[in-house]
Amino acid sequence: MEGFLFSASIYLGAAVIAVPVAARLGLGSVLGYLAAGILIGPLLGLVGAETKDLQHFAEFGVVMMLFLIGLELEPRALWDMRHRLIGLGGLQIVLTTGAIMGGAMAFGFNWSVSLAVGLIFALSSTAIVLQTLSEKGLMRTAGGRSTFSVLLTQDIAVIPMLALLPLLALPKAMSLNPDGSIERHANDPHATDHASLSLVADLPGWGVTLVTLAAIGAIILAGVYLARPVFRFIHASHLREMFTALALLIVVGISFLMLLVGLSPALGAFLAGVVLANSEFRHELETDIEPFKGLLLGLFFITVGAGINFAVLERDPAAILGTTLAVIIVKGLVLYVLSHIFKLYGSDRWLFTLGLAQAGEFGFILTAFSVAQNVIPIGLSERILLVIALSMLITPLLFILMEVIGKRIGTDLQVDQHDEVNEEGPVIIAGVGRFGQIVNRLVGSAGFKTVVLDHDLKTIELMRRFGFKGFFGDPTRPDVLRAAGLADARVLVVALDDAAAALKMVRYARKERPDLHIIARAGDRSDVFRLYQAGANDIVREMFDSSLRAGRYVLENIGLSEFEAAEAEKTFYAHDRHAIRELAQVWDPEKPSGENEAYVERAKELERDLEASLLTLLETRRSES
Repeated sequence: MEGFLFSASIYLGAAVIAVPVAARLGLGSVLGYLAAGILIGPLLGLVGAETKDLQHFAEFGVVMMLFLIGLELEPRALWDMRHRLIGLGGLQIVLTTGAIMGGAMAFGFNWSVSLAVGLIFALSSTAIVLQTLSEKGLMRTAGGRSTFSVLLTQDIAVIPMLALLPLLALPKAMSLNPDGSIERHANDPHATDHASLSLVADLPGWGVTLVTLAAIGAIILAGVYLARPVFRFIHASHLREMFTALALLIVVGISFLMLLVGLSPALGAFLAGVVLANSEFRHELETDIEPFKGLLLGLFFITVGAGINFAVLERDPAAILGTTLAVIIVKGLVLYVLSHIFKLYGSDRWLFTLGLAQAGEFGFILTAFSVAQNVIPIGLSERILLVIALSMLITPLLFILMEVIGKRIGTDLQVDQHDEVNEEGPVIIAGVGRFGQIVNRLVGSAGFKTVVLDHDLKTIELMRRFGFKGFFGDPTRPDVLRAAGLADARVLVVALDDAAAALKMVRYARKERPDLHIIARAGDRSDVFRLYQAGANDIVREMFDSSLRAGRYVLENIGLSEFEAAEAEKTFYAHDRHAIRELAQVWDPEKPSGENEAYVERAKELERDLEASLLTLLETRRSES
């Protein structure tokens, strides 16, 4: 027990220190986990032989990750991206695999080992690249979109790769252990056969096929017809931990079923995720599985880092570094050619080329799987792991190089163009979040045409899925507002989350259209005062109406009648509108309200007036009754 607790403390402590540091440096969590493993393994020697056993347990995080990837893949989204997924992503994998396979065969490796190496190096680092694109705001550029398409294709391609690798395994001959004993490998027909659970062990080929198809069909049918009733049953228990238990049961049970029929657990988990992608319990599953996936994947990468044999680098640093640069150059050349074919230009071309030129975290998974399946020898796997780790460590430098090249050639990254706003209407709604949605539905349901603008592409796409039309664009831009019909609109609703953007928009609209009726959303009283001064006609505080209604419910349940509570609500509302206008006269934008003596005194006077008005109202109503 003491040894286990010591090892657990070492692994967790290394992760807690190294990962936040790597994140702060912009290197990503994967590199942080790898660095933690390198620190406690090869450098300090705090962990040893138990790393291999722990890695087999940690590999279950890969299964969970593929299950979550399946949950996120909606058929409609995949269909919309089909050209880039199949064309751009598919060509990248095929061409890179072929080029690296050819290079490996030129160095004397047989075709099966060369193919496995090509598949491993064809993948790029999803974790590092996506994080970097998000941090640098490059996701909406043409190069960023193309990069994301290739990464998504690679993530999906891991599934058939895991299914293909066992077919490349070759029988290994007997070998002598250091003590002179004979070691018989798993593929050796004379090796001792330890019986394991299997549904296909003694079946003919057609029987294996039928059982495998039956298992896959069972997963699909269970996901379609059984998942919902089971989740509703668990929901009725009102025990939060049971949801977590059910989510783990789904992943573990499907993994076990796949092992029984001789398939990869990851394949079954991915399939189950796709089946459940449209389920109403999808987000529940993601929430329950995500922490386990993150911890186990982190543990997996730590064990990979701890297991890297730096003695190999010390023995032949030129070969390892040369191989790393060769992989980056080969992948870069393939990507550069594809950027020409798919018409990426300038900085977008270099973002696409250099952003994907490294090897990725899935390479660790495929390498470990290839060794376990006797596809590549252990000695070669140690070199591959080093090359993958070094190429990932170089990735931040590749992005810096991309920026330098962009400045040299003098072209900027092309951000995806906004929609062309080709409709006009009497009502323009800028911002369609929770606030703007309700306004749009109410006005539209009453038979009036609205023109909806929002700068969040995902929000607009979600609206379109539910049958509501909207335009992707920045509502604060004058050209977008003019295209939406600002010159002839009767009402402008400013429902933006960003207070500064809302203020900017109100000022511009009032300047262009002094007669326009502007309704604006405000966060608090300070926003109200700013919007009032900018020219908004009606200003709605986010929480005011809901809070007022809640206060009315309180009054109804502590002694007032419904009529009295409603009258108190109306009085408070009218007084607050009057108070806002009064306080706006003494409000100073350069001074906090609490430090503005005139504002504080006037607020106190108005509060006393409110109390007097409410008491008078209630006394009058009671005397009349």
